[in-house]
Amino acid sequence: MSEKLKIKISIADRVYPLTVEMSQEEGLRSASKKIDTMIKQFEENYAVRDKQDVLAMCALQFASQVEQKQLDNAIDGTETLERLKKINDLLFDYLEKK
Repeated sequence: MSEKLKIKISIADRVYPLTVEMSQEEGLRSASKKIDTMIKQFEENYAVRDKQDVLAMCALQFASQVEQKQLDNAIDGTETLERLKKINDLLFDYLEKK
């Protein structure tokens, strides 16, 4: 049975108490730091009215990164299958000639 930790994560100057698995702590703290860094970048580069606007922009940025990775992986998978098929065909032709 894995132990649960009680931690506090700060995002956009608010503290959120969480109970998490030990294995999740590092990832959550890292994500919190990335969010705060992104918030600062958005606040410096864009005219934002409040934290909700900045958080919405952060959510969109992270979601689009995840979606793009999934699209890239889907494309790469298709290309890999096509290459494998060509290699298989070449091997089959070579073996038939022997």
